[in-house]
Amino acid sequence: VQLQASGGGLVQAGGSLRLSCAASGRTFSSTDMGWLRQAPGKEREFVAAIRWRYTSTYYADSVKGRFTISRDNAKNTVYLQMNSLKPEDTAVYYCATHLSGSFSDLAGYNYWGQGTLVTVSS
Repeated sequence: VQLQASGGGLVQAGGSLRLSCAASGRTFSSTDMGWLRQAPGKEREFVAAIRWRYTSTYYADSVKGRFTISRDNAKNTVYLQMNSLKPEDTAVYYCATHLSGSFSDLAGYNYWGQGTLVTVSS
């Protein structure tokens, strides 16, 4: 599986961005997917995840109500719509395939994209 994240950039606080993650591989439609991020000087953390079955979604408390994860299996793509962005959302955002365990446990992710930088100015 190869993952290609895109859509990052510079945005003012309160603005919006939509990240995309294009995946290769025939198993995408049956793979749970997640977005994770790493802010400067901090550890990588869970942001959002979506199951392949029933497309149930899960969010970190810090982004709940502002971010929306979705997927288009026909396009092998997962999205992260980010609204009401805050300076503390500044980070490199990664998409990853989730293999097992809790979505918030980074050890459960097995394939990672290269990351896309989101910078939110105050």
